Amino acid sequence: MKRLFIILISFALTLNVDAKVQLPKLFQSGMVVQRNQPIPVWGTADPNEEIVVKWQKRQYATVADATGQWRIDLPKTKAGGPYVMQIGDIQLSDVLVGDVWLCSGQSNIDVTIERVYPQYADEIDHFDNNSVRLFRVQNATSTHGPKYDIRSTAINWKPLTKDNAWLFSAIGSFLGKRMQEKYRVPQGIIVNSWGGTPIEAWICADSLQRDYPQLLTKLAFFQNDNYVSAQTQANNEANKQWEEVLNTRDDIQHYPLLTYDDTDWATINQNGWSWRGVGSIWLRQHVTIDKSHAGRPARLLLGTLFDQDITYINGQQVGRTYYQYPPRRYDIPEGLLREGDNVIAVRFINKYGAAHFIPEKPYLLAFGDDRFSQNPMPKDVIPLADTWKFHQGAEMPACPSGDVSLQNVPTTLYNAVVHPLAPYAISGVVWYQGESNTGNPAPYADYLRKMMGCWRALWQEPQLPFVIVQLANHDGRQQTGFPMPLTPQDAPINSGWAQLREAQRLVAQSDPRAELAVLNDLGEPVDIHPLRKKEAAERIALCFDRLLYSNKVKLSPEVVSTTITGTHIQLTLNQPIEEGALYTFEVADEGHIFHNVDAIGKGNVITILNFAFKPTAVRYAWKDNPLQANVRSLTGLPMSSFELTF
Repeated sequence: MKRLFIILISFALTLNVDAKVQLPKLFQSGMVVQRNQPIPVWGTADPNEEIVVKWQKRQYATVADATGQWRIDLPKTKAGGPYVMQIGDIQLSDVLVGDVWLCSGQSNIDVTIERVYPQYADEIDHFDNNSVRLFRVQNATSTHGPKYDIRSTAINWKPLTKDNAWLFSAIGSFLGKRMQEKYRVPQGIIVNSWGGTPIEAWICADSLQRDYPQLLTKLAFFQNDNYVSAQTQANNEANKQWEEVLNTRDDIQHYPLLTYDDTDWATINQNGWSWRGVGSIWLRQHVTIDKSHAGRPARLLLGTLFDQDITYINGQQVGRTYYQYPPRRYDIPEGLLREGDNVIAVRFINKYGAAHFIPEKPYLLAFGDDRFSQNPMPKDVIPLADTWKFHQGAEMPACPSGDVSLQNVPTTLYNAVVHPLAPYAISGVVWYQGESNTGNPAPYADYLRKMMGCWRALWQEPQLPFVIVQLANHDGRQQTGFPMPLTPQDAPINSGWAQLREAQRLVAQSDPRAELAVLNDLGEPVDIHPLRKKEAAERIALCFDRLLYSNKVKLSPEVVSTTITGTHIQLTLNQPIEEGALYTFEVADEGHIFHNVDAIGKGNVITILNFAFKPTAVRYAWKDNPLQANVRSLTGLPMSSFELTF
């Protein structure tokens, strides 16, 4: 009788526990857990309830505390799988054990496989690796302190395929693929990023309190939920009304049509053209299509435009993009292009800056099965002309708004999308961010150290590895709608981009568990989102190779010592470099004014010469867009920009 009573009580307890156990959204079938580390499993249940986890043919139990929180650390496990993890009555299947990487930052982590597809079409077409799993953290903010779970997401431990990766991080996808192919263990990629966000949003409040209390004052302003809600609604209504007025004043019924007579419109050349105003403008270009191309499906490449566009062919809308950065690749359905005269009509909608075309981008019609590729370019193309017919649509006043972009407010992203991820065991962090801090780079090194410190404290892993991805070369003036083309920055300048790269370099150099991935040759002067993400992922992977697997891995060259002799400076590097004339070196005089100087590389020494003053500092590649910088290792890795003071 006593035994029966115990069985009944145990059964009732099991029913109660199983009904109440809840797991964080990271824990799902298909997940990858970290090899060779304890595996934390946690969640909530009724207070004081027992939780049982079954893993690797063993059981582990704990009791939820008075608030319902519980955690079990499963023992270290070798790479392998698929396995089943049973937590109460929740069964997680297809669980792999391998390496887990957290990729975080702003929009260059966000850039998707869809965006870079034309660069790597054949490789992406053959994505099919079940040992690489993808997880995307859904964007969220919190002004009221840390959250304990993330929002539901559409990409939750999906295998690496073309379809699953299409809207997933390109860097994350290529990193997972590369690491799995090299080390032959499962890879889990967690992407947690938000375009345009400053580093302050990713730092915990405790780390900012002592040195940057003014940032927390800014946070307090947005802790009034009534204000945020009212202002957000007001912004939405203002934008809606602005667009309704614009559309009523613009001739959107006739300007796109092939039959519209545009002979009295002005003619402009897209190279160097810009229009500074608020409202809409129209550009039209007539294109002659021969019989062999008429009626065929095609792809219209319109480079990149500033800012919004709606594009038509023969009166039919073929594409729309709401902001400046995405490349315009618009698919033209079969039958739309006719033999003879056709018209492309582009409606620019501009709210700030100067409307313009971005140079160095493709502007053409592509036909054939290879029309989706740009590397190499399609074989069958009809280039567009540089000239367009131009006409102003509707002139508008500025659209009123009040900024409530909570993702840019200090600590809001740490609270909402970083704190809930811990203590999920990870192998390392990729941090690719900084573009939004180039306007004020002075505190960035301190911010970055604080961010890395509070993340390590959150995971209780003081040795948590970080790969800091240095900003790629880019002309920062392009961000704010500055008309194109831009004149090269040949003379020494006080570049905010270079200052931020230097902060990234110094933090990585001073931290034994951090490495710097140098990308100053992978960027695009006119595109803040360069497309060579596979190459970027390879350099990130090399950094992890060195941090975690072998300190013999060679990364970008670094200066280890300097010697000044008369009018010569010798920089000794940690490895040999490609020999010859070197560019973008500058030396400062006693007034700390920098001058361009000549330099030559041989072996592991750079010799700087031809200056007639007492040097006080030397710097390299100190520009937003150091196109001529050419110091490279023998394996082709570029040297970081730097400034050394004597």
